[in-house]
Amino acid sequence: KMPFAGLSLLDYAINSSLVMCNVSLRRHDRFGLITFAEKIGTILPADKKATQLQNVLQILYNQTTRFLESDFEMLYKQVRANVRHRSLLILYTNFESFGGMQRQLPYLRMIAKHHLLMVVFFENTELKDLAGKKAKDIEGVYIKTIAEKFIHEKKMIVKELQNHGILSILTTPESLTVNTVNKYLELKARQAI
Repeated sequence: KMPFAGLSLLDYAINSSLVMCNVSLRRHDRFGLITFAEKIGTILPADKKATQLQNVLQILYNQTTRFLESDFEMLYKQVRANVRHRSLLILYTNFESFGGMQRQLPYLRMIAKHHLLMVVFFENTELKDLAGKKAKDIEGVYIKTIAEKFIHEKKMIVKELQNHGILSILTTPESLTVNTVNKYLELKARQAI
């Protein structure tokens, strides 16, 4: 819901997914897609046909946010049922709190047992700006402290995911696509996928 440079976080994730699809197809990898929230949206099996980018584009064009908590248990079940080979799974999400991530961690760990899981979530650039401002009064000190707490919590999420062998990218919305593609290319170069 939060707009950054006129785009929602979902818009950034969609744009990044389209670029990732194009890059992976050019590198002769298969690309598939699962959309979900409180229920599964669409499942597009991985393929490397030239038409796959158009299929992904059509699916993502119709995506909207319903602002309900996502069902990661259901995602795990769908991944187990539909993704048969070890794969790189890029999960675009946005954990705003450590507790929110902890509730989903068992399902992320189960997915990571069978696949190389990379969780991509967003830095809140507005919080970063608030934390960087000099406090002029007591209210400013409170605002700055709370902003720093939320920033620290996001870093704790990254560390906790890494402790469980789950790759993660914490990125600004504007850098999402570049950071995701670079991590994919790094994994390819290391032959991790």
